Amino acid sequence: MLLHGIFPPITTPFYPDGNVYYKKIEHNVERYSRTPVAGIVVLGSTGEAILLSDQERRDVLKSAREATAPNKVLIAGTGIESAIETLRLSEYAAELGYDAALIRTPHYYKKQMQPANILAFYRTVADRSPLPVIIYNFPQATGYDIPAELVIELAEHPNIVGIKESGGDVEKARKMVEGTRHIRRSSTVTETFEAITPRMGSVSAGSSGSNGNAGQLVPIAALAGGETSSSSQTIQKPSSAAVTVVGNLKTRQKEVGFQVLVGAAQKLHPSLEAGAVGAILAFASTAPTACYEIYTAWKEGDAELARLKQQRIAAAAQRIVGDFGVPGVKYGMDLNGYYGGPSRLPLLPLTGEMKTELERLLADIRN
Repeated sequence: MLLHGIFPPITTPFYPDGNVYYKKIEHNVERYSRTPVAGIVVLGSTGEAILLSDQERRDVLKSAREATAPNKVLIAGTGIESAIETLRLSEYAAELGYDAALIRTPHYYKKQMQPANILAFYRTVADRSPLPVIIYNFPQATGYDIPAELVIELAEHPNIVGIKESGGDVEKARKMVEGTRHIRRSSTVTETFEAITPRMGSVSAGSSGSNGNAGQLVPIAALAGGETSSSSQTIQKPSSAAVTVVGNLKTRQKEVGFQVLVGAAQKLHPSLEAGAVGAILAFASTAPTACYEIYTAWKEGDAELARLKQQRIAAAAQRIVGDFGVPGVKYGMDLNGYYGGPSRLPLLPLTGEMKTELERLLADIRN
């Protein structure tokens, strides 16, 4: 699966009384779907997933899924402290049609989170998950920082396709990129090298309905009797071309390997230079286009423009996400035409002074 680009981890809107405001999820997702972001992440840390009930998590996943444009990659945050509960939520997300599972590192029993525990957790989940797994490392919130060496070891698993590294350490991202460079995987993409997933293929097939094989992406290697991975998302022996029977949709294969995404918007450009292929950015929930402009300038080889675009958002991203947190992200969304609204206790609303500062920081980052 191709994970290149910018992904906003959407917030969970609430009414003033604390109940989930599902209509506003749909409103926000529909608007993100009209931006150039690569996809949507639901139930990440920015989504206050840790503060939701089990049923609310399921309902939020369903609401966001129904509102997302078919050409956007859908990632579900399904990490819960136990492997069995993580799998249950991952299976539900798969039933809804999500494309990948973002699974944070277990952390509550910190002293027991030794390499053997982490390896067993992720391998067990990856073995059984119907969705490709993305490791999620967020030490600022969990107090546990998964070592790069452990990530490199886990990257060998065919169903672990990437990591969201939110620690902000560019050199660690570089180390993971270098340590996993030997991993060879292929992903089905469009003719313009954009992501395509089985869900997207099904939508295209549904619009065509031309034959009974519609919806299946078939690599030429498979037609010739070549070996393919047990995961439907990766092909261990990439072919140079692919045949698809999905309406009129033409596809090809792109080598993607193990994909490193980062989570610190203020360090996006240096992280991309270090080998990251994209980012899941809380700041993109507030200003998706401003984040995308950095990525696209880098993609086009314009380092100076990327540097300038990075400089434009650095102070705002650090202060709003790093210091104000989810309430800051939500207030920024309110300023930029999305629905942010209140957070759940124990998160408190911003003070008037904080709001004034945030308004100043976003004065020229309105999108």
